[in-house]
Amino acid sequence: MDRSRREMMGGFGAGLALAGMAGPAFAASRRIGYAIVGLGSYATRQIMPNFAGCDQAKLVALVSGTPAKLAQYGDQYDIPATHRYSYADFDRIRDNPDIDAVYVVLPNSLHAEYVIRAAQAGKHVLCEKPMAVSAAECEAMIAACAKAGKKLMIGYRSRFEPYNRLAIELARGGHVGPTRLITAEHGFSAQPNQWRLDKPLSGGGSLMDIGIYSLNAARYLTGEEPVEVSAVESTDRNDPRFVTVEDRINFMLRFPSGIIANCISSYSSGHNGYRVIGTQGWIDMEPATPYSGQSMTIRKDGVTAPRTLPAPAKNQFAGQLDHLAECIQRGTTPIVPGEEGLADLRVIEAIYRSAAEGRSVRMGA
Repeated sequence: MDRSRREMMGGFGAGLALAGMAGPAFAASRRIGYAIVGLGSYATRQIMPNFAGCDQAKLVALVSGTPAKLAQYGDQYDIPATHRYSYADFDRIRDNPDIDAVYVVLPNSLHAEYVIRAAQAGKHVLCEKPMAVSAAECEAMIAACAKAGKKLMIGYRSRFEPYNRLAIELARGGHVGPTRLITAEHGFSAQPNQWRLDKPLSGGGSLMDIGIYSLNAARYLTGEEPVEVSAVESTDRNDPRFVTVEDRINFMLRFPSGIIANCISSYSSGHNGYRVIGTQGWIDMEPATPYSGQSMTIRKDGVTAPRTLPAPAKNQFAGQLDHLAECIQRGTTPIVPGEEGLADLRVIEAIYRSAAEGRSVRMGA
């Protein structure tokens, strides 16, 4: 193996350990019981089936406003009738000792209400991203969980995916030299007649949905918070999908170290990738953040090669469910706490402000 190729493999052992979340198994006294709040497609097709891969977490309760869904999924997952709740009687979870945590998988505008109610009912919370529709709501959610003495974690599943974890390690560790530029692009063609296209429910368009992956990747790959934001929106208001929400937003983030991130968020074009460009090469992820099938390529010192990791013991969905469970058992803080969701919402608000006002916005200004 030549020197350049050996160097590209440098840190592989450490990266693999991080990517696979290796280490001694945590022996809990019992599994942490979750209630799933909201039985939409993401909850029923991605989250609930992946409890089967968990070591520390289990599904014990369901919350939905649709009786037919409660019956269907309650029967499928052997959830007793006593553990099936409507939104009207949601607060009764307080009296169910089998429920340790709730996973809020509702439209964005409902996140704050149900996170706060869950905390007041004495339950830990995993909340789907984006955390809420405003930074002010995020702050209220953090305060409610802190007052109740309960954990609050945000569902940034990519932080539990092996390739993304390795990319963080390599980027922050200077594997291809100090990072100078990041490009991050996420988008898809949004289908009409869904809640994500209704601003009162979603809080915004593509940026609040798929674009947050570009934003969050730029932040976790640098390990920094942006100091300046510049954004341009492009939306065809004659398209019935975009009556109340935006389609495309291109935004640039400037970080304290001088790193620039050029990002795309779109509801009318297909993207899923990012590239970390350093002084000695680049780390490319495409696709970067799908439910499965991530792919990494690294170019260093003129040599380009794929990086392939073995299949992890658990996928990103089971990984995040177990992570909160272990934090509850150990009394530790999640790697993606409420403050992480708040940081994204503060930048999102600056992006919207920049696009609306046609100028760059300094964070905190």
